[in-house]
Amino acid sequence: MKNIKYIFILLSFFATLSCTKDFEDINTNPNAPGTVQPGLLLRQVIYDFGENMSYEGFVAGDLLSQHRTALDFNLFDRHALKSPQLGGNPWPVFYTNLRDNEIILNQSRTVETFSVYEGPALILKAYMAAGLTDLFGDVPYFEAFNGVNGTVTPAYDLQEDIYLDDNGILDNLDKGITAIENYTDVIPLEGDILFDGDLNAWIRFANSLKIKHLLRISQQVDVSEALQTIFNDGNYIISNAQNAIFNFTNTDPNSFRLAQLRIGDFNNFVLSETMEDLLTDLNDTRIETLFRPFSNSDANEFNGLLNGIDPSETTVALADYSLAGTMFREDTSTLDANFITAWEVQFALAEAAARNLISADAQALYEQGVVLAFDYWNTEMPSNYLTGNAAFNAPDTTPVQQIITQKWIANVINGYEGWIEYRRTGFPALRTISASFNNDIIPIRMPYPAEEEALNNENYTVASAATNDNSINVPVWWNE
Repeated sequence: MKNIKYIFILLSFFATLSCTKDFEDINTNPNAPGTVQPGLLLRQVIYDFGENMSYEGFVAGDLLSQHRTALDFNLFDRHALKSPQLGGNPWPVFYTNLRDNEIILNQSRTVETFSVYEGPALILKAYMAAGLTDLFGDVPYFEAFNGVNGTVTPAYDLQEDIYLDDNGILDNLDKGITAIENYTDVIPLEGDILFDGDLNAWIRFANSLKIKHLLRISQQVDVSEALQTIFNDGNYIISNAQNAIFNFTNTDPNSFRLAQLRIGDFNNFVLSETMEDLLTDLNDTRIETLFRPFSNSDANEFNGLLNGIDPSETTVALADYSLAGTMFREDTSTLDANFITAWEVQFALAEAAARNLISADAQALYEQGVVLAFDYWNTEMPSNYLTGNAAFNAPDTTPVQQIITQKWIANVINGYEGWIEYRRTGFPALRTISASFNNDIIPIRMPYPAEEEALNNENYTVASAATNDNSINVPVWWNE
């Protein structure tokens, strides 16, 4: 992981106004976003999205992907996804930050001195929109994000259109790269806590996202030529020093949120039985980094719990199960908010090669991805790791299974990525949970939140009907 960046987040914008004879000239809405400097807003968008989705990743995404199990307040862990508790409601995180990012984008196109922000804003819009639609499927997009200048009841757009149409995900990534390549002024990009204003790094970021999302839609669209071109050009994230991340610190306001909450909230989450068995089978030393030995252990042992227990019928003792590692509470300076990393890109390219979508050495890409993932999690990889059960061609496995399993392990707290990749590929095999509210079915989409039915009812009704009454068991477009 790269060195800590000291992030100073402007949490509010305010001005103290005196009562003067010029009152009418200055009597403007103090909350109007148009006067916010784009550098301050860029910093806020990146930090707010990364911090919120890292928290969501710990308390909700890791439950769906079965990295962790919740002991109490666990309706979400039992797949009652319409009942978020400690987490499980990422919808406002996406829409708040997409709205604020749209302000930056509009400023970059109307104020000449702000034009440097256009490329990064387009890339961020593509990044966040992809995360949103990958979770929910069809969502408000083309009419959304413009606040008072747009409709407050935007229509839901098809996921296919959000990915493929003009001003959609892939188009915005291309336009973002073009905007950066065409930028000739010398005014620096301020507020960039991902890349310190390095515009070339934003291009690598965009190309990495293109690899990820072209692969994600490859079941529906022929993406081979586009993927091969990006791979051949080689201008994507290839080392952990280039990762699109920002570091948490050990002090407020930039420490990981679980370090700030009461100990009871942190202790509500323990190692999942699925994660324990998989890491144990691989002799994977990352279990010692990501989790800690359970208190009742006489040796350095780890113990996981099956997801989705019914607390009214099952009594568990916290001391019998492994809590999250110290990096998630006592020392968050070694933890990152992860947008995309070198190991994720390597695994995506390895899968593309294994599926014959590109011409490349799938095994070499896979093994480099594993090395990068161990390094990212500050864990020494055993010398025989890639010749044992984690080998590319290990018995009773397939290369794609091995690739996705390694990506799944490394995706701890990375939003909902582990669950999304399971939905797309079926790997790794997840367990039937203990006391399901979903007829023992693993959900394959997030439900639209209740406030959509209340505040955008006409459009929500159409989208709900298209998903069998907002069912969590209806696949999104790229997974049909």
